[in-house]
Amino acid sequence: MGNKCKCKKIFRAIDVDEKAKRNEKEKKHEFRTEFERDRDRILYSKAFRRLSRKTQVFVTGHEDHIRTRLTHTLEVSQIAKTIASYFGLDIALTEAIALGHDIGHTPFGHEGERILNFIMNGCEEIESIN
Repeated sequence: MGNKCKCKKIFRAIDVDEKAKRNEKEKKHEFRTEFERDRDRILYSKAFRRLSRKTQVFVTGHEDHIRTRLTHTLEVSQIAKTIASYFGLDIALTEAIALGHDIGHTPFGHEGERILNFIMNGCEEIESIN
């Protein structure tokens, strides 16, 4: 059995229709699925637009590479849609997940997350993080 078949079997074990319960029922839409509407809500949200003002900086030593979280998120979305298509998964659901993955991220990425966790746990000496 090839890798694609193994992965398809894993993905199929999760029945999206059974797991995707909503707190509020929405009327069926003539042109868009619930997942397409979710994706569009993310795309048109203020939180998503703010990603264009948040940077990601990669320090390489000789030339810094600066980009926005919005650019990163759009690239993640494109890759995720390609993978979803390959495995026959719901592309709109996959795209919604990819587009929303950086919304609400802490400042300074994962390092900022570690520092905030350190502070919230009552520690005062941040220098000791590594």
